[in-house]
Amino acid sequence: MNTVKRFAPSAARILLGLVFFVFGLNGFLQFLPQPPAPEAAVRFGAALAATGYMFPLIKGTEVVAGALLLSNRYVPLALALLAPIVVNIVAFHTFLTPPNPVAWLVLALEVYLAFAYRAAFRPMLAARVDAGAPASAGVERGKLRPVESAA
Repeated sequence: MNTVKRFAPSAARILLGLVFFVFGLNGFLQFLPQPPAPEAAVRFGAALAATGYMFPLIKGTEVVAGALLLSNRYVPLALALLAPIVVNIVAFHTFLTPPNPVAWLVLALEVYLAFAYRAAFRPMLAARVDAGAPASAGVERGKLRPVESAA
């Protein structure tokens, strides 16, 4: 295995983890200045803050998932937690602010890591698994297969 293939997932994991850990903490501590935003983006942020729970929930999830990625623990869980946040980041920077290439970089890192950890997601893609079945039920030699019911 060449060096790039060997270290690319780790580099992507650390970079994505840093982005979410730092910007998640910034949501609570405000140590990075906010750039000026268009009115629509300001209204969106104000609406999230007005709920009283959504903004802390999003930023808390970012901090936890970023820490998981940085520590190389529960990486597939962190990627699953971040997926809807990443989609919202891309949508926000596509529709409410001037285009931001960092949003697309975050999306690319998320998709790349999901592909790199695809074996961990494979059991979730089984069309039918009986309750209480082991996590590997429905997956055989890397391919999805139907699970036969005992009834």
